[in-house]
Amino acid sequence: MQEIELKFLVPEYKVDSLMRQAKIKSSNTTQLAAHYYDTADNILAQSGMALRIRKEGDTWVQTLKSNGDGMASRGEQNNILDEAQVNEAIKANALYPDLSVYEDLDIEKMVLTSSEEEVSDKLNRLYITDIERTTRLIRGETGLIEMAYDEGTVIHGEDSQISKPILELEFELIEGDVSFLFEVAKTWAKRYNLCLSTVTKAERGGLMLAGKEHAEATKADLKKLALNKKMSQPQFMRAVIHNCMIQILPNVSAIAAGSTDGNHVHQLRVGIRRLRTALKFFEGFSSQLNPEWAPILKQTFGLLGEYRDHELLQTRTQPMLESKGAPYVDWSTERGSIKIKPIDAIRAPDFQIALLELIEYIMSPAKKDKPQSKGNAKQQTVKILESLYKKISKASDQFASLNIEAQHDVRKRLKSLRYISEFVSPMYKKNKTKAFLQHLEPAQELLGDYNDDIVGQAFYRKKAQTDPAAWFAVGYFTAQESHAALECAESLKIIKDAPKFW
Repeated sequence: MQEIELKFLVPEYKVDSLMRQAKIKSSNTTQLAAHYYDTADNILAQSGMALRIRKEGDTWVQTLKSNGDGMASRGEQNNILDEAQVNEAIKANALYPDLSVYEDLDIEKMVLTSSEEEVSDKLNRLYITDIERTTRLIRGETGLIEMAYDEGTVIHGEDSQISKPILELEFELIEGDVSFLFEVAKTWAKRYNLCLSTVTKAERGGLMLAGKEHAEATKADLKKLALNKKMSQPQFMRAVIHNCMIQILPNVSAIAAGSTDGNHVHQLRVGIRRLRTALKFFEGFSSQLNPEWAPILKQTFGLLGEYRDHELLQTRTQPMLESKGAPYVDWSTERGSIKIKPIDAIRAPDFQIALLELIEYIMSPAKKDKPQSKGNAKQQTVKILESLYKKISKASDQFASLNIEAQHDVRKRLKSLRYISEFVSPMYKKNKTKAFLQHLEPAQELLGDYNDDIVGQAFYRKKAQTDPAAWFAVGYFTAQESHAALECAESLKIIKDAPKFW
């Protein structure tokens, strides 16, 4: 069975008002006690699965879940268990899942080695969730949705003193049109300042066992980009945006849950930049793209950028300068005074609504979508690649003499060329796209460092007005600027010799 649901984090200051809408006369409240199982080396989790036995009211249910599309859709297989047998197993401390029901999935083979005959030899109860679930149905002309508000804890399977709170809201499509699910979700998201989350209860348990508050930052994964040479433009657009979103959403979830890790911010900005590139250069591929997404993404990207710039000052620029003999410059006050933190930027209602609309777009049928021009995606992307390549090649001879703004434009074009090359790479031979991208790498690195130094110089120049120690950095960057620009120009010339794969 495939379940389609959207999960949200609920801000604490909105819980009371939300509960007034959740606990109506027709709502139900159920206690859910779930036991989660995996091997010591997390074989199931690594395969994108979660295996649990849960008491739902008076019924015990064994459930196997799979990752699905990484956004709103997950696989789910449920098996009702015999209550008497379960109670007996609990008394004997011998409650284990029956893997034989997943014969077609080879779960038993995955978990057991040839020398092991019993599931209990390999599977461990890793953690337990104790949840109070409040549900109500939301009916509309085009569908039926179950809203579920979960409040409770995830508890260590061997030490009940170790636990983490759970507070989340889910909307699951029971029947009808998927658009109704998003209509309802957007209404509630606006009203209660909800924030999308991709973190499952199983993942919360895994993080708790590992002693972590949040998962590692999610990078772009081109292996999950499913394309073919004959793909239509609307199909291509949905596949590309989906690939961007499976990088964006986990990082959004971590930041919304309180992460201050700069890696989450950085990878979220990379994901947004990839998405903005796709929306800009492939805008004619689909008639169903919303032009309002672009300014919202740009705004969020900029707000996250301010935080990222200050982090780089502390983690990259200042240590580098000190290795050159520079005095210490403290940036903690400036970083602390940033008015809009990453959590504020991603919790903004317009950004959350844009994310929901993007997910809805991905799930919409491509057949009803009409591109602006004829031909398949591969034919159209060739034109885009060729145009960008020519502009960058031309700029290579002029880069050192360009003003800062024009140099920044070259850098952005180079990033666009890289992202678009990566997007289309599954349509071409791997060795050819790899060889081309390798020719871009030196210029990417040098232009990136050059831009960081330009930004850093501006910060230190302003800092020097109140802290004389910052003048060392101003002098250093000024002295290095011309040489660095020439190095960038030379690296761009290498791109002229890049073996085009298109």
